[in-house]
Amino acid sequence: MKIRLLGGPSGSQGSPRLYATDRETFAVQGWKTARADRIEIPHRLIAYAEPGTCLAGLVDTGHGTFLLSGIPVTDPELLQDMNIPSHEAVLELPLGREVIPDAPDLRR
Repeated sequence: MKIRLLGGPSGSQGSPRLYATDRETFAVQGWKTARADRIEIPHRLIAYAEPGTCLAGLVDTGHGTFLLSGIPVTDPELLQDMNIPSHEAVLELPLGREVIPDAPDLRR
């Protein structure tokens, strides 16, 4: 899997961060939870999704963060390149497409 940094609240040096992949998915770096397939991210991280895309399955914790469930990224080389701290993990999630019910159909 190849990744491209979309951003994060602390820029390219900090974390958590949001990435696009070459598989039309997101790679999301966030804080570990008790489950290997779940991470916690700050609300402001979703602002880095590209226009027209979205993260699905967000569960609001009520204290400025979301819980996300996905497939754990385990590739050691990729995780080393991403410089993931021990208290964080990366999940791969489907890339959602934004749907606005009242928007005009521009495909015509």
